[in-house]
Amino acid sequence: MNRDTPARPGEICRELLAALDASEGRRRRRKRDTTPDAIGLTMKRELLERAVAADPDPHRFEEWLYEQCLAAGPSEGGVRAMALSIFEEWRLAQDAAAFGDWLARGAPSDDALSDEGSNTSR
Repeated sequence: MNRDTPARPGEICRELLAALDASEGRRRRRKRDTTPDAIGLTMKRELLERAVAADPDPHRFEEWLYEQCLAAGPSEGGVRAMALSIFEEWRLAQDAAAFGDWLARGAPSDDALSDEGSNTSR
């Protein structure tokens, strides 16, 4: 990707949503209480969906995420953590070709594949 023209946040966030599916599969298989994980993934999914819909200017994406944190009010801490994660992943998708390519391929994962296999065998 050309560093002068960063990827659109909406495009990368759409791809990050696909990657969340594998995380959700891993979370469901854990033996421990995963309620905190589910809460964080829900916050992240909501932020990603808003970013896809808004598709803010790449040069204002960090500011847009900050505005989402401020709008969260009392739950700002969790939203801020997820916003930082999203921003770092967006930057990584631009700087690390392998990560960007993996996202563009639909974020294939052994976890997602094993979940699909278990759904078809039922």
